Amino acid sequence: MTHPTQFTRAPGTFAGRVRRAVQWLDRVPYTILALPLRLAVATIFWNSAMTKLANWDTALELFQDEYRLPLLPPELAAYMAVSIELTAPVLLVLGLATRPVALILLGMTTVIEIFVYPLAWPTHIQWAAMLMVLLCRGAGGLSVDAWLHKRWFSAP
Repeated sequence: MTHPTQFTRAPGTFAGRVRRAVQWLDRVPYTILALPLRLAVATIFWNSAMTKLANWDTALELFQDEYRLPLLPPELAAYMAVSIELTAPVLLVLGLATRPVALILLGMTTVIEIFVYPLAWPTHIQWAAMLMVLLCRGAGGLSVDAWLHKRWFSAP
């Protein structure tokens, strides 16, 4: 008589198909995963910059009346935010300075969560999760970062 686990491990069984699917997913290169992460985060912050720039007076009013960040004058905070929101997405799409950019955006997300919209944590935790992956693993192979790393650090 055969052992019951022999049937679940056979290639044609449901368990065998699941195992093969998991093995296939485990082999997906990080480069393929990093690209949509970079684009998703870039889109979030780029859209925020475009909203501010669409009506700068309203953006300044928001920083003065609603956002009220401690230690920063509203006008300076608005300029800093829009500068980061314009620069970071371009760098992320290129995959240039991805880890420092992810750290800056993670800091910005933390400030937004703590001081501006503390009840929006379900959204902010998604941003933070994507940013943490980029911070810890970098831009992936399809990036200027990878090209620079090969150029500067590969053995001659």
